[in-house]
Parts: sequence; C-alpha cells; structure tokens
Amino acid sequence: MDTAYLLKSKIAQHEFIEDPMIYLEQSLIVKKYEQQEKLSALGKIFALVGLAEIPYADQLPVTQSLIQYVEETIATPDGFSYTGKAEDTVPCYNAMLLEAYVRLGLGQTLSAQRALMWIKNYQLFDRNQTTSWTGRGICQHGGCLRKTPCYIGIGKSVRALITYQKIVDQIDPQVNQMITDGVIYMQKHQWFKRLSNGQPISAHITENMFPQGYVLSLTDLIYIASHTNDLDQEALQPLIELLQMKQTKTKGWKNEYIYRYNGYQPFSMRRQDCPWITEMILQFIHTNSLKSF
Repeated sequence: MDTAYLLKSKIAQHEFIEDPMIYLEQSLIVKKYEQQEKLSALGKIFALVGLAEIPYADQLPVTQSLIQYVEETIATPDGFSYTGKAEDTVPCYNAMLLEAYVRLGLGQTLSAQRALMWIKNYQLFDRNQTTSWTGRGICQHGGCLRKTPCYIGIGKSVRALITYQKIVDQIDPQVNQMITDGVIYMQKHQWFKRLSNGQPISAHITENMFPQGYVLSLTDLIYIASHTNDLDQEALQPLIELLQMKQTKTKGWKNEYIYRYNGYQPFSMRRQDCPWITEMILQFIHTNSLKSF
C-alpha cells in the first residue's frame, strides 16, 4: 500500500501523525509526480488534479510549482481555462481545477472564487435552457452548453460543488441548489444512461478511474452519490448492479481506465484492488445503507 494512501487512511481514522511529510517522502505516487518532465498545459492540469487527492500535497514543491503555473497561465478573470484564454473556458476543466484548489486549501482564493462564479452564472443543469456565456470554448468539443448540456460538464461541476460544499461553505444556498439540480438531472439518466436508448452516455462512464481525468467515470458518479442523501433508489439500482459486477474476489474494486497522457498519473494499475476507489465505494454503500454487497 502506498504511503500516501496510508496517510489518508490514518487521517480518516483520526490517528496521531507526528510528521505527515515523511509519508509523502516515501510515496511512490508522489515520486512519480516529482519525476515528470516537459509537461504541456493539460499535463500540468492533470498532475495538479491528481496531487490534490493526497493529504498535505499542498506543501510539496512540485505542487507549489504547479499552482504557480496555473495562477500565471490558466487562471483568468472568468475562471480556469485550459488554454489560458477566458473565451476557451469549458465546464469540465474549470470544475476540475476548482475542486483541486479546494482540496489544496485554496478554495477561498480569488482564482477559485472566479471559477465558482463561472459555474453559478453560466453552467446549465437541465435541458432546453440557455446560458449567457458567449465564449467560443463551449461551442467546441461537441458543444458544452447547448440545448442538451454536456453530461461530463454537469457531472464534473456537481462533483466540484460537492467538494466545495464539504470543505469551504456548507450553507451557500446557490451551491446547494445547483448540487440538487445536477443530481436530479443525473438520476433521470439512471446516472450513466442515455434517455434515448439506455446505452452509456459517454466513453468510460462505466469504468472506475483514479484520480479523475477529463472523462466522467464511474468513480466520479460514485463520489457524487456517496455525498448525496435521499437518492432515488430505483434510479440508483443500475449503478449498484454495476458495482456488484465489478467487485473482486477480495471484496474490492480495481482501477479500470488508465488515461495515457504525460502528466496524468494513475494511483494504481489494473492488477490489484485500488484502495482509493474501494474506500470511496464503501462510503457509497454506507451512505445509502446498502446490504447487497
């Protein structure tokens, strides 16, 4: 077990930790991030998003360097844009970086608040609505905010808002309402199905993946569902059946989709159970009082 996860587990169990940085110094995951070179803008985004999952990673020089890069290059007056141009802002990358900032203790910084305001002002959580955002980015990549908004953008935004709610502000009424609206929309789709034919909405949405990438994965859906109470149990059933099918003989779950991009670092390979994913799914089971596992 990687020492970064061991640190996370000890924190969750409220154990005394004399020097958390020792765990990170011994972590193979952290070492792999530190050894990455010649990353593109996207690669640096993926690296920061991954590092943000690790407790105390904000104190690592590699993380601080990536934050500085994002502040100087990716953050705009309107939110986070993967090109550094506000007009290219798209929901998924804006949301992923907002969540990373929140996890790194930067949720109240100007850059994070601008990203949050972009979601509040422009993100759609249902069909047949119109956004007032006019940047060209939302018209590319298949159309992020058309009459049928991109499901990935909705999922990533809901996930980021849940993390913001949990860590920064539990009572922001607009954040709470957007989470509710997004979850209602996702439940209409039984979390991962097209309304038209019941097939998976997007590539890899039925596969576990950790840390998150630009695709919406099963792990993202589980994260959202594990932090939401009073879910529609009928809509939840396909998700439960999917998890039952994927559970290993050792009662865990594996990392299924390994995104190949310089900067993205999987926390475990496909051969063995992934403790990061397994912990999240066990929380989902507990939150929803499931007895079928």
